Amino acid sequence: MKATWNGATIAESDDIVVVEGNHYFPMSSLKREHVTFSNHKTTCAWKGSASYYSLLVNGELNADAAWYYPEPKFEAEEIKDRVAFWKGVKVEA
Repeated sequence: MKATWNGATIAESDDIVVVEGNHYFPMSSLKREHVTFSNHKTTCAWKGSASYYSLLVNGELNADAAWYYPEPKFEAEEIKDRVAFWKGVKVEA
């Protein structure tokens, strides 16, 4: 699977975990040159507290376009050390 945005590959891996229709890539597959800080956080009742990254590609910012659970709840352990995308990021095989 590959996650792309604004003409750039953001992550690529065959090791994908799908939860609630979202494809979670291994953190190690992130192309760090396109990832930047975000202080946005949300909470999911069963997964826990999510942190976010923004994407920066070709001078364009996609704020809070990737999320991850640094310490997921027990029920969501399978997404620990994984990241998922939204906000226009295409995920395809």
